[in-house]
Amino acid sequence: MDRYQALFTRLNQNKSGAFVPFITIGDPNTVSFMHIVDTLIASGSDALELGIPFSDPISDGPVIQKSIARAFKSGINFSRCFIILRNIRNKYPNLPIGLLIYANLVFKNGINNFYSRCAELDIDSILIPDLPIEESLPFYKAAIQHQIAHIFICPPNATEELIHKIVKQGSGYIYLLSRPGVTGIEINKKTINTAILHNLIKYIQKQEKKIPILQGFGMHTPLQAQKSLSLGTSGIISGSEIARIIAENISNLELTLKQLKKLVRLMKMSMYSHIN
Repeated sequence: MDRYQALFTRLNQNKSGAFVPFITIGDPNTVSFMHIVDTLIASGSDALELGIPFSDPISDGPVIQKSIARAFKSGINFSRCFIILRNIRNKYPNLPIGLLIYANLVFKNGINNFYSRCAELDIDSILIPDLPIEESLPFYKAAIQHQIAHIFICPPNATEELIHKIVKQGSGYIYLLSRPGVTGIEINKKTINTAILHNLIKYIQKQEKKIPILQGFGMHTPLQAQKSLSLGTSGIISGSEIARIIAENISNLELTLKQLKKLVRLMKMSMYSHIN
């Protein structure tokens, strides 16, 4: 958790927002995946959000679902994910690394056992998108026990009661959804209500406990990143655009890396001096 604190402190001092890429572990294969991770970090990404492939990813749209299918096709499995995670942590000891995993996978491996293995790898946070806060207590307790941030999702229709619970129990950062639905849907005036999000962010920030907010779902352009920061977030999480670049250049790793480098640098350039 200290890595997140150090990151957001540094970014605030530099008047910059956080750009956090999401990528499915093993997409499109284990060798190319490591090159992609290296490029994302070298280009200026502030942290990583890594998805453990799951056969029924209900929160993910078609672009991320296809990235999961590519990872499975390349031979990825739960055990190999942890081997890859160990390699990433050894290579980047100071980088905040978060995992996105569905609840069934945690149950299958045992809640305490899963969090214990993550602690051994020095994973900073766990996000479980299909876990309601009302059912999160066993996971939350395991996260606290193993000093891992439990990331809560805040939907745009969150009640005051839900926000109080998220802020009270959350750590690392709060994942703010741009809109209901699944990932990878283009954000426009019909799918997002900026006024509602702004009021939601202001209410979160009024709480005594302060937690950074990262906005996700459909965030992939510099203008969207700037708008998010102007609303009061600390940055964005972007995944579907990265998966799209991988898919469109599946047979050309060099071009994939070139386009990812360009994307990250453009996003980071747009996020300087836009902290509200």
